[in-house]
Amino acid sequence: MKFTVLVVDDERNIREGLAEALALEGHEVATASDGEEALAVLGREEVDLVITDLRMPKVAGDELLKRLNAEWPTVPVIILTGHGTIETAVQAMRDGAYDFLTKPVDIERLGLLVKRALSTRELSLQYRELREEVERKSQFASVIGRSALMRRVFDRVRQVAPARSSVLITGESGVGKEMVADAIHYNSPRRDKALVKVHCAALSETLLESELFGHERGAFTGAVARKRGRFELAHLGTLFLDEIGEISPGVQVKLLRVLEERKFERVGGEETIEVDVRIVAATNRDLPKAIAEGVFREDLYYRLNVVSIEVPPLRERREDIDLLVAAFLKEFSEENGKRIEGISAPARAALLAFDWPGNVRQLRNTIESSVVLARGTVVGIDDLPPNVRGETGGSSVRVPIGATLADAERDLIRATLAREGGNKSRAADILGIGRKTLHRKLQEYGLE
Repeated sequence: MKFTVLVVDDERNIREGLAEALALEGHEVATASDGEEALAVLGREEVDLVITDLRMPKVAGDELLKRLNAEWPTVPVIILTGHGTIETAVQAMRDGAYDFLTKPVDIERLGLLVKRALSTRELSLQYRELREEVERKSQFASVIGRSALMRRVFDRVRQVAPARSSVLITGESGVGKEMVADAIHYNSPRRDKALVKVHCAALSETLLESELFGHERGAFTGAVARKRGRFELAHLGTLFLDEIGEISPGVQVKLLRVLEERKFERVGGEETIEVDVRIVAATNRDLPKAIAEGVFREDLYYRLNVVSIEVPPLRERREDIDLLVAAFLKEFSEENGKRIEGISAPARAALLAFDWPGNVRQLRNTIESSVVLARGTVVGIDDLPPNVRGETGGSSVRVPIGATLADAERDLIRATLAREGGNKSRAADILGIGRKTLHRKLQEYGLE
């Protein structure tokens, strides 16, 4: 990727000398003799890095920095300063400058700073593209992914959304089953009607029955008034039953009747109420196994499982992590009033290497925590939780009995890379293999 660097200095020799040195490094270079001219350049072309003197006529470097922070916040700024204005340069760092250099400029030192600053800029551009991709997927709200596995989920949602058939969404805890339910409803003809949600595992049998079907006044202790149930509230819309595998046998019988007859009575009531409700249910349990164990009704399972959608765990779709991170960075940056432009390469490597047993929910919580802890505009490796960045407390990898040698090798490579912040040279040295061998194994195990 070719970057454009803007050099701003009122001294012609310095300005042209720096421009020549940067051009030799392969960068596109624009120049300006003061801050006012620099702002004109920024207004007409995209600039990736600004190198500016502090003391200049018309618009000085510190004022230029303030304008850049306000209008082009993702463009890093390197300050050039004489020995007499170092305190001012330090203040500029506090005001958001990337770094500063004293005059006469050490070209080698400047080259390193430019390389680092442009790396930060590249990250911010990548995450801007990812955020735009997230926004383009608004049809599926917060269901985010571009992997082959998630494309299959999207295709299935498009197929089933227009129908009225019941849908059973399966997958591990935290994979985003509720988000898939949202996508089904908001892409269906019922989108203008209510989407009502019930988290079945959070309620006792009596409370769940009352929550689903409502109750009459005096039906039980504490029932001081008539209450409409979720089925009534969802009439002509969609009812989402989360953790459906946790409901009791008694509620299963009553739920089966509603699915078969589309009618029910409130708890303690005699009036029969008819409803038109589409059912979308979700579970992280193995329902066929629960049927075999006698704790879930087979007839209810088939009523719920007219169409099934399985949401894959995050560890099986690592190519979606960047997109999810971009979405969560945007969400929590806005929520916390911070300007986070991306994540560092070591932090990204750690996120990609981690297995995410808590799936998307755990990743979301991790990014929220990292945004809160980040001191700068980029989330670094030290902002991640210790377990995510590879600090397990014992520098060890657990290999369960029954795992293959290939499984053990894959986990060891992944953990070593995470601990070394994605540095492949160090990881190869620790593992006692060459870099080429490591690259081959990364491709072989899908870790590249």
